[in-house]
Amino acid sequence: MSRSAAIIATKTHRAKTHRDENFPVASHLIAKPLRRAVLAFYRYVRAADDIADDGDLPSAEKLARLDAFERALITGDEAEPLALALHDADARFGCGIEEACMLLDAFRQDAVKARYADWAELRDYCRRSADPVGRFLLRLHGEHRHRDGARAQEAADALCTALQILNHLQDLEKDRAALDRIYLPVPWLDLAGGEAAFFDPANAGKRRAVIDAALDRVDRLIDEARFLPGRVRSRRLAAESAVTLELAARLAARLRRGDPVMTRVALGKPDFLRASGSALARLPRRRRDPAPAITRRIVAASGSSFRIGMAALPGERRRAIHAVYAFCRVIDDIADGCAPVAEKRDFLEAWRREIDALPDAPTTAIGRELARAMRAHDLPREEFHALLDGMEADAQPRVRIADDAGFDLYCRRVAGAVGVLSIRIFGAPQAHDFALTLGRTLQIVNVLRDIADDAAMERVYVPLSRLAAHGLSDAPARELIRDPRFGQVCAELAGEAEAGFAQVDAMLEGLDRARLKPAILMMEGYRALFARMRARGFAEGGERLRLGWRDKLALAARALRRAPS
Repeated sequence: MSRSAAIIATKTHRAKTHRDENFPVASHLIAKPLRRAVLAFYRYVRAADDIADDGDLPSAEKLARLDAFERALITGDEAEPLALALHDADARFGCGIEEACMLLDAFRQDAVKARYADWAELRDYCRRSADPVGRFLLRLHGEHRHRDGARAQEAADALCTALQILNHLQDLEKDRAALDRIYLPVPWLDLAGGEAAFFDPANAGKRRAVIDAALDRVDRLIDEARFLPGRVRSRRLAAESAVTLELAARLAARLRRGDPVMTRVALGKPDFLRASGSALARLPRRRRDPAPAITRRIVAASGSSFRIGMAALPGERRRAIHAVYAFCRVIDDIADGCAPVAEKRDFLEAWRREIDALPDAPTTAIGRELARAMRAHDLPREEFHALLDGMEADAQPRVRIADDAGFDLYCRRVAGAVGVLSIRIFGAPQAHDFALTLGRTLQIVNVLRDIADDAAMERVYVPLSRLAAHGLSDAPARELIRDPRFGQVCAELAGEAEAGFAQVDAMLEGLDRARLKPAILMMEGYRALFARMRARGFAEGGERLRLGWRDKLALAARALRRAPS
């Protein structure tokens, strides 16, 4: 047997085929004349990947075989049928070799690299190990020749990277056991106590937090990929991408519910059938802008009581407030998520760049909706930056606020900014002082409500100067909140919240209550929650209080009586 012919003879078990993949490969949605080229590409790449993943081969041998396999592709070596088939497909359709060579570069990396330093390094690997697949399909269908070709490629890249990271998360245990390879970056593993602790079956809670933070990043990629079906001209490729998107979302949701270290988390045939039915039913609407649905989905998934106030708004204003809330939700998830501090800064900095690009050049779905809201309601850019400043403070591994001035600044950033943006969307920009006062009041309620949850993340928002006035020095958060004197300080802070509610009630006398109805509904929900907190007291913290279904039903009934546009 020649060396070229021996290249792929590295496995004794049944080789994986396109029918074994998580996502459709050369399905019947692809036109029959193109399907043979897709299979040629898949089989060549699959064989190359098997070389890189062969646990019995030393790295040097893997690299040598991959080099030989690449030469066979470029020359169209008849001794290597898989390489020849893709070489011929490239000659016919003008794509395949370039994309496969980029994939081979990633496979060479797999042969020598087993750990990743940060998320950017992982994304760079996905750029070479996954994105070329989508680019091949786009070129095969001639999409690169159309006006939307570049934008379609951006969406395809997002989808391919999302699929790759989902596979990495799905195969965490298998890759480590078989290949001593882990794609989740080392600093992320360290947040669970290090690599050994991350994979410890008894450490499920910390592992769950890290995996969920990674899935947050995947969800944002899927959001950007949702533009793909509407950006391609080929109806068949649009259908294939729509089904793949639905499957990606399903696998991401399943990975949130299951532990891939303890058990195999995978999609089954029923998932493929349901995903296909759902995606194809929506296909006639593929040209519709998916951005509003993305922000609505983020709002709905949040479970926030703010949704009741949002429901009081007419269509266009509601769409704008959804954009603002979705932005708040995703940056809050960054700050609260279990990702390394340096990574959080990078993710937040990416949102700063997005805000600076608005309203002319948004690059994300949320950014597109914010750009629309900015134009319609003259939303100040600096308020979005204030929110990001607040999230950067929250993103630290340990949070303390020195004094009242620091507390007021924090409230202004994380709550006042939301208020200022909201009143413009409500159509009541003259209510600026009302928005700031209400924002500070609601943020005090948040601080008092979340004492235990924040302490678990080593966060204490009650100013240290107030604690010192009661003889309390800084200490680990859980120790602080158990001290009876901490409860006394919280009771004093609650008095400020009560005064704040009274102040905004007085302010409303001179304002347009109809325009401010959403804010009033939000305020009344918080007021009801605050009353229960005060009744229980703050001496020993306790379980986080929430509004009951009767409270939400009453508020929702009021919200249905919409404010005027």
